[in-house]
Amino acid sequence: MQANPRASSPQQLLRLPQVEALVGIRKSSIYEGVKAGTFPAPIKLSRRAVCWPAAAIDAWITERIKAGAK
Repeated sequence: MQANPRASSPQQLLRLPQVEALVGIRKSSIYEGVKAGTFPAPIKLSRRAVCWPAAAIDAWITERIKAGAK
């Protein structure tokens, strides 16, 4: 098993393509989840750019794995 390359970073911000690749869902589903409160909300970087904290995405993935294992 490979170590998480982000584990050594104190805090990393992910852009939408990175989030899509990590969670396996597309933009529309991500934003539907944000609106429903079931997916972490993005952080505004500038007027037109947003990102997600890697820790929030990792926590969401962990929760989904735990929910699927039940």
